[in-house]
Amino acid sequence: MADVINVTGIILSSMPVGESDRRIVILSKELGKISAFAKGARRVNSPLIGLTRPFIFGTFEVYRGRDSYSVYKISAKEYFEELVNDFDAVCYGYYFAEIADYYSKENLDGKDIINLLYVTLKALIRKKIPSVLIRYIYELKMIAINGECPDFFTCRKCKKETNLEYFSLSHNGLYCSDCMQEARDKIYLNKDAVYTLQYIVTSPLNKLYSFTLNNETFIYLKQVVNRLESQCFDKNFKSKEMLFEENTLNN
Repeated sequence: MADVINVTGIILSSMPVGESDRRIVILSKELGKISAFAKGARRVNSPLIGLTRPFIFGTFEVYRGRDSYSVYKISAKEYFEELVNDFDAVCYGYYFAEIADYYSKENLDGKDIINLLYVTLKALIRKKIPSVLIRYIYELKMIAINGECPDFFTCRKCKKETNLEYFSLSHNGLYCSDCMQEARDKIYLNKDAVYTLQYIVTSPLNKLYSFTLNNETFIYLKQVVNRLESQCFDKNFKSKEMLFEENTLNN
């Protein structure tokens, strides 16, 4: 057998293969996103049974064959059982995992994406803020981590940092009230919305899901992130169809 490689990561997706195997996609800190076969993982006496489903976080012992990886052993550190047993939460979890899959690549350091996904799944379980708000925070933070975030701190024309009130997708940032006539496709934002955008893109992950919003500010956040999605996401996420959301936070 080829040399065993130890990687730390999380399973993004899993599918049955053949009579008893599974093919899993692991986002790892060391190897980025890899696909691996777990032979016999669906057999009742397999040491891998129950360890090859999505959201399993831990250490994976894998070895590389000619064309793909194979899983030798899995040591789970987090099962996310509460998430799996909550239908609404797991729907969001699948969507968040699909976005992580979209942005991750093999041999690309996956640490930042793993950490973001991990704290986001934990936020879904805690239920201290609405799941729909978690969604828009996660999407914007993921866009920022991948270097596609607009400038939310200075006016795109005069470079001032005050009186920022309008977002323009085509200009990739904000405009102040004095320069707003220069902005195309602009949408108005209140002060709380501007601060929220700034907070999300700069906040450390352990503080990311520590706030909620009133409905007015939430709607502004939603408008901005939806516009960014149209530019940054060039695919339709199947799991997004499973989400049922109200337009406000008062569900």
